[in-house]
Amino acid sequence: MEFGKTAHIEDIDFSLPPDDPMNEELWRRLALAPASQQLAPPPHAPQLYVGCTQWGRADWVGKVYPKGTKPKDFLSQYVKQFNCIELNTLFYSLQPKPVIERWAALAGEGFRFCPKMSESISHKQQLRNAGQETALFIDHLTAFGDRLGTSFLQLSESFSPDLLPVLCAYLRALPRDFQLCLELRHKDWFLRKDFNELYALLVEKEIGTVITDTAGRRDVLHMRLTAPVVFIRWVANNGHPKDFPRIEDWAYRLKTWMEKGMREIYFIVHSPDEFYAPDLALRAVEKFNEVCGTHLKPPKLLSPEPPPLTLF
Repeated sequence: MEFGKTAHIEDIDFSLPPDDPMNEELWRRLALAPASQQLAPPPHAPQLYVGCTQWGRADWVGKVYPKGTKPKDFLSQYVKQFNCIELNTLFYSLQPKPVIERWAALAGEGFRFCPKMSESISHKQQLRNAGQETALFIDHLTAFGDRLGTSFLQLSESFSPDLLPVLCAYLRALPRDFQLCLELRHKDWFLRKDFNELYALLVEKEIGTVITDTAGRRDVLHMRLTAPVVFIRWVANNGHPKDFPRIEDWAYRLKTWMEKGMREIYFIVHSPDEFYAPDLALRAVEKFNEVCGTHLKPPKLLSPEPPPLTLF
């Protein structure tokens, strides 16, 4: 991930900020919701998913995938190691339904695909006159069946609060049953706190937030929760020593959120060199199981060497 990339991390404070005060409203709503409006708890509620951003990594052969694995078999091996993936493919090109169905058929019952909405919607049209493209995108997602996790809408860095009316109109028009998390990037969204209309709408429609933890943009680590689902894009530094206490900090924060009623958490591991992402995902799974009491299956890396102590 290039967003928030910086070559100088030694002086960066990577500690997690406190929760945004608005989270208390979410916890209150979850606590007061009538039993008839609450989702039936799954076997190991709440659900925690940890994964990476791609499966097409030739340099994972012999590390994540068995030696000799062909590119056509990468996904079938990936789904054995992780329980979700941030699916950026559909951002660039909406695939035919038969292709999506083949992907879904390779995944086990507990696996989730998390598609990024098309760039034609979010970046090129900036949500204007995007109803037809949105309907087509959502229709294609039905091909995932029950392997579909949350989708996420990433707005460009040029999408400023001046476009708040456009954003709210777009979100209001989305189907009620479409699970979505919203990623804001323009700096002014985080300098001001007076976007009550937007956050009230997110709470009303149970649209979650994307929280990005990256070195060069600490403002997007906003810790605002608007729904019982959250999508965390955690950007490591190739196994720099600062990465490991960051994983532990997240483990304790996620434990708190799960105890308060968070139902779905997606924790996606990025790294400047994605070769190291599986090692860091393994560390995250082990720490989350230890702290949160979850029962995630750790990936079995074929060359389980610790990430090198490198600079970003």
